[in-house]
Amino acid sequence: MEVHKQSLAILGSTGSIGTQTLDVVAAKPDLFEVYALTANNNADLLIAQARQFLPEVVVIANETYYDKVKKALADLPIKVFAGNRAIAEVAAMEPITTVVAAMVGYSGLLPTIEAIKAGKKIALANKETLVLAGELITRLALENRAAILPVDSEHCAIFQCLVGENPAEVEKVILTASGGPFRKKTYDELLTVTAAQALQHPTWNMGAKITIDSASLMNKGFEVIEAKWLFGLEHGQIEVVVHPQSIVHSMVQFCDGSVKAQLGVPDMRLPIEYALTFPTRCNTTFERINFSTCGALTFEQPDLHRFRNLALAFEAMSRGGNMPCVLNAANEVVVAAFLKDKIGFCQMSDVIEAVLAKSTFIKQPSYEDYVACDAETRKITAELF
Repeated sequence: MEVHKQSLAILGSTGSIGTQTLDVVAAKPDLFEVYALTANNNADLLIAQARQFLPEVVVIANETYYDKVKKALADLPIKVFAGNRAIAEVAAMEPITTVVAAMVGYSGLLPTIEAIKAGKKIALANKETLVLAGELITRLALENRAAILPVDSEHCAIFQCLVGENPAEVEKVILTASGGPFRKKTYDELLTVTAAQALQHPTWNMGAKITIDSASLMNKGFEVIEAKWLFGLEHGQIEVVVHPQSIVHSMVQFCDGSVKAQLGVPDMRLPIEYALTFPTRCNTTFERINFSTCGALTFEQPDLHRFRNLALAFEAMSRGGNMPCVLNAANEVVVAAFLKDKIGFCQMSDVIEAVLAKSTFIKQPSYEDYVACDAETRKITAELF
């Protein structure tokens, strides 16, 4: 039987998800070909990736690196572009069948929208897209018959648990969280946490911004909001439990009391490949769980006093409208400040809470409203510390 290769655009190819996606592609060259690669600032790695995978197009978002990338690839038939607008345009290019949305933060919104409008399959790793504009994204996906398949390990786990099930019979979903590096620290100890300490995640290898979000549990808060839109859930149907071993990636509880869970070693290549190849499961050489040696699997409730970001995310989801957009923009500003030692770990939550309280509520925001809200929130947030 003839196999038709998927033609991939990997948006954010130099980040953690992007590089692991290319690992999956390299292992299965009969299934995938790379049409486009994009990066923000890491020109050197983008050049190396382009020379290895020979895409048709590469885009460097930071235009100051355009000449460097173009010169380095001048001996190859690769089109080189620069700027965020170019990334959005590439995401909609005709030959592309699947867009891996692995850009971090707000920057991933417009390219994902353009890919959806073009009817592409979206392997979604950029959770902020659904966090800040979930209602718009889900509507566009329905209108354009664009499939959105989750790459986050937790949402991929829920997706796998729901295959073959009746969505009306779902009672709730249970998202697991590792708890991050500060799970056992007291609130007073958290007050003195440094960025260097926060970047030491015990389980997952991620970029700096996502690692900080994981340490503060904002990443889990974003996943709560993302789950609402991916699976059509209500506020009360989403629960979070801390599971330090990161073996159970998430669970679904049904109306009869049954619970299905998806388990696996913490390796992002598994959910990436599942999203790309669904509904087929492929043979892999990924590590398997050895239940005789993995030890006890434990679960506990998250502490919303020490990790208020999770509570703030539930609040923003409950209020709806543009509040998740406010949450995301404020968080991006405070995380950037924390990484530069301009703000304390617990102070990030203080600032986000204050911004949510003073922001103007828009019940049904348009795309233009989201853009304006993001810009205004960043300005307000930066003025608070």
